[in-house]
Amino acid sequence: MKNQSVLKNITIGFLLLLTFILIATSTGCSNQEKQTALILYNENDPFINTFARQIEELISDIPNCQLETIDSQNSQIIQNEQIEEMAARKRDLLIINPVDRLGSYSIVKKMKDQKIPIIFFNREPLIEDLNIWDKAYYVGARAEQSGQLQAELIMGLFGSDPGQLNQYDRNGDTSIQVVILKGEQGHQDAEIRTAEVVRAFRERGFKLEILITEVANWNQEQAFEKMEHILKTYGSRMEVLLSNNDAMAIGALERMRQEDFFHDTNGNGRIDPLDEDWLPVVGIDGLAEAVKEIESGYLYGTVLNDSLTQAKAIVELSEYILGMRDLDGMNFTIIDNNYIWIDYKVFTLD
Repeated sequence: MKNQSVLKNITIGFLLLLTFILIATSTGCSNQEKQTALILYNENDPFINTFARQIEELISDIPNCQLETIDSQNSQIIQNEQIEEMAARKRDLLIINPVDRLGSYSIVKKMKDQKIPIIFFNREPLIEDLNIWDKAYYVGARAEQSGQLQAELIMGLFGSDPGQLNQYDRNGDTSIQVVILKGEQGHQDAEIRTAEVVRAFRERGFKLEILITEVANWNQEQAFEKMEHILKTYGSRMEVLLSNNDAMAIGALERMRQEDFFHDTNGNGRIDPLDEDWLPVVGIDGLAEAVKEIESGYLYGTVLNDSLTQAKAIVELSEYILGMRDLDGMNFTIIDNNYIWIDYKVFTLD
């Protein structure tokens, strides 16, 4: 009997120990490491490269969260394969900068089936694609706002009165002669930025003559090359150069300097709007190199696509999705269940 009692006590003790281990293991699962993938359309894009580094740095401060960054090399086929691989590896969250926004439908549908949440950024999917699933989100800025702010910047420079332009109307015809460098043909942001900047001028009563709209695919080198023809054909008539992004604006400035544009005619030791032959060039994004061009006087201004604030929103949203932050504790508001919007901001030397 005594041996049976000892055996019974040992069995009970073993069962208690086993229960304790199971409870501890179960509790540990709630704190287990979360696996996240950041999938970029093209890491060679200067804006996206900066954006990615900001996301990486902010996520590195989150305990128990690992981030893998993947470059899709501007190929939707490659990106689709990468997303399939991340899904197969049971990632807890995908943060996707899509190559083609129209390819988002299949991505959302597949991730809904596999119950993997998605945050899209920089290239906005169609609203009907996001609405497929309540765990598909978009963080970004409204493209129309960037075009509007570009127009406001130039309208202010020309005196704000469409009937009486100032000295920047070089030929005195009360019309602004504009060259536009467009991003990618058919790309949502490029189309909206281009259309909206024109609409904003005309809505305010400003006469606008578009000398040429040239596609340079967001690329600095392409803008540099295409500006050779633009300057030869329209250089003497151009009064403003508007670029869909900073990279193309910087490429344009490189060509303009090479073609002997910009001179310190007032002798104050720098290039600025007071020089007689100065010409306003405006970009969008707020790249560090663009800020240097603004400080040196060549670039009049840019419209800041606030990637740092967007990165903060993406990381906070990630914490919420992964169960690390309450909705009430977020600094950013989710609009219509799917969106976090970050405003553009004008950036000039002033």
